[in-house]
Amino acid sequence: MEYVVTGGAGYIGGHMVDELIGRGNVTAIDDMSHGDYKNLKARFLKLDLRRSAALPIPKGASIFHFAANADVRTSDTDLMDHYGRDVTATLNVMEAARRNDAKFVGFSSSSVVYGEPKKIPTPEDSPYAPISNYGLFKVMGEEIVEYYARTYGIRAVSFRFANITGGRATHGIIYDFVEKLRRDPSRLEVLGDGKQKKSYVYIDDLMDAMLHLAKTSKKDYDAFNIGNDGWTQVSNITRFVCEGMGLKPRVFHLDRYGGRGWPGDVKLMRLDITKLKKTGWAPRVSSDAAVRRAVSDFLGHKGVR
Repeated sequence: MEYVVTGGAGYIGGHMVDELIGRGNVTAIDDMSHGDYKNLKARFLKLDLRRSAALPIPKGASIFHFAANADVRTSDTDLMDHYGRDVTATLNVMEAARRNDAKFVGFSSSSVVYGEPKKIPTPEDSPYAPISNYGLFKVMGEEIVEYYARTYGIRAVSFRFANITGGRATHGIIYDFVEKLRRDPSRLEVLGDGKQKKSYVYIDDLMDAMLHLAKTSKKDYDAFNIGNDGWTQVSNITRFVCEGMGLKPRVFHLDRYGGRGWPGDVKLMRLDITKLKKTGWAPRVSSDAAVRRAVSDFLGHKGVR
């Protein structure tokens, strides 16, 4: 088997490279702008996916496309960088998939495509309603992937992630809290009102779900939520981090956007994973447990850089 992982030096992509080693030949592609992880057992190509669709990838490979600018907060202020990395890169990857007769493409989408849905938990047939450019560009990415799958017979799946956390992460609320408290153990600034509630998935569960879907999904194109049965409030994350670090800081809320952490932040997010469960997969780690494990990882117990 031949595998290609774009964004293979990043957080999720790096974990996928690790998972695929031993299953076949792995090619990791990254421009090293947002990640620096390298698995020495993989073939590594330093490439900017915005530049060309003429990628030197093996014929008939399975492609996992994670390359993107994952910072939701900057998507409205750094528009063209996000567009290039999130949309142009996806178009080039799908064109390369067509040219090289890819066996499968897995696309890293996100729960942000739903915006602030009226139905929670949110199923896959809910309408697109993004509230950030990051969400808009994920919608566009899904549409590109679906078009190529339907037109050229490439089996593809869009993975709509909940919040992913765990070892080696270099961003996200848990990582931010740990870093803030390392700088000043006496105080912790929390963005928003602390009542935001979201679903968290541990990185090991995410890998298992994506590889399961790559094997079991039969349609030319499909989209699946990858989330958890429960969700976790920011106030609980604050408590878990403080307990994990053995600290009792003063907690300050910086609430400038009606309870949101920043413009484009979705306050309530819980994905309906019924469709995924019907394929025979379910998360092993609850949302709260995922947060607690991530705290332990970020404190140095799982190879955190």
